[in-house]
Amino acid sequence: MYVCVCNGISDREVRRAIDAGATTMSQLCTQLPLAKRCGRCADAVRELLDSGGSDDAHAGAGALSAGCAA
Repeated sequence: MYVCVCNGISDREVRRAIDAGATTMSQLCTQLPLAKRCGRCADAVRELLDSGGSDDAHAGAGALSAGCAA
């Protein structure tokens, strides 16, 4: 499913970045152009971070920043 409609980014892409080691919104934003336009995707991305990216939710995904706005 698309997480960021503005940039065509899917939840799978976000999960791959999290599985590769991204633990904060800031780290994700260096890899993917998230929350740079309307910002509506930020909450969904934070939920993915909280779940650790995988379908099996677990705590401790790391600190979250306010967003990715340039």
